[in-house]
Amino acid sequence: MNKSLDESADQHRPAIFVSILPIAVLIGLMTLNLFLDDAYVPSEMILFVSAVFAGLVAFFVIKVPYKKLEKGILRSIDMAMQANLIMLLVGALIAIWIASGIVPTLIYYGLEIISPKAFLTICCISCGIVAICTGSSWSTIGTVGLALIGVGTVMGINVGLVAGAIISGAYFGDKMSPVSDSTNLAPAMVGIDVITHIKHMVYTTGPAIILSLMIFTIIDIFYSPPTMDNSQIENLQNLIRSHFNISLWLLIGPIAVVVFVARGLPAMPALILGIFLAIVAVPIFQWDYLNSAIEGGITLSGSYSLILNIIASGFSIESGDVMIDQLFNRGGMSSMLMVVFLVLSAMSFGGIMEASGMLQSLAGAMISRVRSIGGLVAATLASCVFVNFTAANQSMAIIIPARMFASAYKKFDLHPKTLSRACEDAGTVTAPLIPWNTNAVFCTTALGVATIDYLPFVFFAYISPLVSLYLAYSDKTMTRIKQELETVLAE
Repeated sequence: MNKSLDESADQHRPAIFVSILPIAVLIGLMTLNLFLDDAYVPSEMILFVSAVFAGLVAFFVIKVPYKKLEKGILRSIDMAMQANLIMLLVGALIAIWIASGIVPTLIYYGLEIISPKAFLTICCISCGIVAICTGSSWSTIGTVGLALIGVGTVMGINVGLVAGAIISGAYFGDKMSPVSDSTNLAPAMVGIDVITHIKHMVYTTGPAIILSLMIFTIIDIFYSPPTMDNSQIENLQNLIRSHFNISLWLLIGPIAVVVFVARGLPAMPALILGIFLAIVAVPIFQWDYLNSAIEGGITLSGSYSLILNIIASGFSIESGDVMIDQLFNRGGMSSMLMVVFLVLSAMSFGGIMEASGMLQSLAGAMISRVRSIGGLVAATLASCVFVNFTAANQSMAIIIPARMFASAYKKFDLHPKTLSRACEDAGTVTAPLIPWNTNAVFCTTALGVATIDYLPFVFFAYISPLVSLYLAYSDKTMTRIKQELETVLAE
């Protein structure tokens, strides 16, 4: 990856007006799509068309060899293959966790212990704690977030608000966890250790999460969702009990996943573990469901076929109650296939933009206009958002700005930790806000909430770069290299 960036940086960069053409086409098609009510085009097709256009510009206008473009596409897709595999596993996990009774159990007890008057705040805090322990916003959203979105739906709370609280907490925890991929990537790109990086992020991330929690608390106090009295909640719980066997023993699965990830188990093995534990739980806890779902009675072959079909195609139940059906008819690997296509299209677009030098040309234009520390940080934050928008990948949104702005930060005598912090303040947190970014695609698919619905409510993602910008322009916590050296020598 580093080699490719060096090669792209060294090549002759295309003109700005040429580099911006594919971006203009992408934005234009996305905007046009808003007005095509009767002829809506899926985002994955718009990205595919934009990638083809970017390839044509790169080949015919910039004269980039086809082999180089192909290599850029494959390298970019390779970076997203883990994300694709995780999304397929999450689809399987959602389906089998419902079939085993894990999700129904979490929703059942969540209705008993969580008050609507503090629900959003609880969502944000609980997801933040789990994400700090696991180092993964995705694992947090796909497990704890899945249950919380179900509880919020039952309580009648706006799902966009609930998803915003879940994502805010999950990305805060991911950002501040020493075992998070992005939190280790940012300092690695600038040559510092992760603990120094996390300590420096406290100045921006701390105020951002506090302000976010204050907003969610105010909404909790003044927001009035459709009221559900105790009898309605009890009726819903009875409906859940009538279709699933509810047991606290079923919480062993999600607890095991969280504990193993917190102890360093990678995301994919952890998800496979969660799927395996749920498969074992199906015959133990949901025997009645098996008996009703398998024609001719329970057999080994029938159970095997049913469980694999649930994993592949999702869980389905006809309860006769709209709420139950909406909550539980979902999941399966097949539900993620269009998402995988979207990711492949987005990464193809990003790979062409990078391999052709168009991405670097646009980022370089920002650097050339920098005249102050505030402007430098503002350009870094804007570049991170821009790469998230064009390359559709959170890691790229950290790697490319970190490498391109390193010399500029040295020029201003700024410690590398100021650069790594800026990259995370925008690169990590804005990824779930861009509909075709892999992070947003995952959030939408796992929670069942469209990006446009939760977009206004991910307060942490907006506040974090704003706090970073404020500190830069006020020259607070902007550590100089000489200042850091003097501190080290004094110790």
